[in-house]
Parts: sequence; C-alpha cells; structure tokens
Amino acid sequence: MYKGLLIVISGPSGAGKGTIYGKVLEKLPEIKKSVSVTTRQPRQGEIDGVHYHFKTEEQYNRMIANGEFLETAAVYKNYYGTPKAPVFEMLEAGNDVMFEIDNYGSRQIKAKYPDAVTIYVMTPSFAELKRRLTARGTESEDSLKTRLGNAGRELSEYKNFDYFIVNDDADAAAEKVVDIIRAEKCRMYRNEQCVKSLLSEHNSSK
Repeated sequence: MYKGLLIVISGPSGAGKGTIYGKVLEKLPEIKKSVSVTTRQPRQGEIDGVHYHFKTEEQYNRMIANGEFLETAAVYKNYYGTPKAPVFEMLEAGNDVMFEIDNYGSRQIKAKYPDAVTIYVMTPSFAELKRRLTARGTESEDSLKTRLGNAGRELSEYKNFDYFIVNDDADAAAEKVVDIIRAEKCRMYRNEQCVKSLLSEHNSSK
C-alpha cells in the first residue's frame, strides 16, 4: 500500500493560505484533515472530537510530556496542537493529510516527519501584503507593523520549505498546489515498491 502524503501550506497572515487550502480541498476532497487539540473553551456549536479535541491545560501538558504532538503552540494564552498518532495512522493507511499552519508549526512537523511536503505561500510583494491586511479593517497600525515584520522574518527562512508559490490569483495558486501533490506522488522513491514488483514480475517471466 502507498503511504499518504503529509502536505503543509504555510505563509504570513494575509497571504491567502487559508483560501488556497480550502480550494485545494474542493479539488481533492479525498485529502484528510486532522482534528487539533486545544485548551480553549468550546464555542457555541463546536463538538468535541469534531471541531477540536478539548482538553484541560493539565491534560495538554501531559500530552506534551508524553511526546504526543506533531506540533504545538501557545496562542493568546491557550494551547493548540496536532496529535501525532491519528495523523500517522491516516498516512499509513494511504491517505493524504493536509495542514494550513504557520511557520513555527511547519518547522515542528518537518522535524518530526521529514517526508512532509512543505509549501510557502506569499503575495507578489510586501506592498500587496500590506494592502490585503489593511483591507481587512481589523488591524491597528502596531498590529500591521508587527505582521509585516513577522512576514519578513518568516520569508528569510525560505530554505526550510520545499516549494514556493506566489499568490496573485487564488485559483491558480491552488492549482499549483494540486500539481505539486500529483508530482510528489510520482517521485521515484515513493514508488519503489511498485517498481520492484514490476521487476520481479519481469524476471519471473523469463
């Protein structure tokens, strides 16, 4: 059985990685999503085990101590993380799994699972990134400055990623991600068992 691909889409806030992620799932609905663990309280309508696995901080820290996370981060006094076991089970079963996550999370995933396919999404320019962030109408001047500064720092770590996509059109960018996924599935080392099986068939027929 072919092992599934672990695909990671990263990029700064405002680059459109969430939009691209959603469009890729529309094009490839067979791709699986993992359910994250969080210590925050459930919001109205959220179901434990469906939207998140809701844990107490004590339970979460125990999971960290046991090495159960593929990646983990603190966000506004709450913790969020991806449990390793269900992701690895899906991959071993031949299912592809995709993440939309920040730079920090991507580095953690790559460190624990080097075969992950990491894709960095960026706007055509920092001026365009600033325009998109400003258009949200939710950023203060300080927040905008911080996000742009973080984007520059993240981009300087470009060598941590396998692929780079400029998002000047979300549909075209999503199609590029689909192309990457399809190409990665054809990599020789991922198909070694199939090649060996064909060679064995050939040799036995001589």
